[in-house]
Amino acid sequence: MVKKSKKKSTKKTNKTNKTNKVLTYIAWGLALIALTLSALVAGYYYGYEEAKKDILEKQSMVKDKRLSMLKKLEKISSVEKKPSVNKRLKEVLKKEVKQTKLKTASHEYIDTTVVKPPRRVKREPKILSSKPKLAIIIDDVSVKGHINNIKKVGLPLTMSFLPPSKARPNSAKLAAKEKFYMVHLPMEAQHFNKEEPFTLKVGDTQKTILKRITELKKLFPKVKYINNHTGSKFTSNEVAMNRLISVLNSKRINFIDSRTTAQTKAPIVMKNFGLKYVARDIFLDHRNDKKYIISQIKKVIEIAKKHGTAIAIGHPHKTTLMALYESKHLFKDVDLVYVNRLR
Repeated sequence: MVKKSKKKSTKKTNKTNKTNKVLTYIAWGLALIALTLSALVAGYYYGYEEAKKDILEKQSMVKDKRLSMLKKLEKISSVEKKPSVNKRLKEVLKKEVKQTKLKTASHEYIDTTVVKPPRRVKREPKILSSKPKLAIIIDDVSVKGHINNIKKVGLPLTMSFLPPSKARPNSAKLAAKEKFYMVHLPMEAQHFNKEEPFTLKVGDTQKTILKRITELKKLFPKVKYINNHTGSKFTSNEVAMNRLISVLNSKRINFIDSRTTAQTKAPIVMKNFGLKYVARDIFLDHRNDKKYIISQIKKVIEIAKKHGTAIAIGHPHKTTLMALYESKHLFKDVDLVYVNRLR
């Protein structure tokens, strides 16, 4: 009996030992898993903290840079609190109107065979009893931007408006807001770069021309002066010019010859009607170059001094207007006036 109980006790002990070993292995396994998980969590947390630290450092660097830039800007603004008038004008003129595509004034005489513009009309020197008068006409005015930029120059510049068309439907309405203006009348050229709508042609009858001028008078009721846009073919035809001057005279509108051709018959026709011939002396912006334009301004001032009066024609281009603005000091020897004050 004793032997049997000893065997049973030994078997139980062996089973218990095996169970304890299994439990120990399981415990060690769980412990290893727990350690692994802890390491992973710790690694993730550590990596996250490192990344967070990097982000905060970068944000701090960006903030410091911004503060440094703001300080620099404050220093600059303290040195130059207000931009000069010249700089403000440049900024305004940078926003040139989209409709103004021409970069030079060469379209006024692109239809002639000569490289240079036609020479000015010959005039005799005059002994002056008063300050010489100079009028500067700005052709092709057609949109609000042109008017604003011209007025920013701060000089009495005569604006000559192109008649309304699809490209510039409001030109007449804009002119109506001005105290004084001219009309830049499209006339037939020898070779058109691009013909304007309702251009007067050499073959137009007296009735056709009368109708067109009557329409213009309704659109521009205050018009007293007209100058030709292109027109080398029209103005060089004596019959056509007779018809036009006859109509303009009946409407009490004065004609100023832009002289887009040396063959113009305007002087003969005006003389036949007993009218004074008036024409431009200088094109300011045949070349889109500020130095050249300023040299042209100096030339027309000398012409005014010699003959008592002079007329220059330019366009509402950025370069032209800047040249005029920078030449204000040159006009001290002349009386810069609108064309209606030349007589």
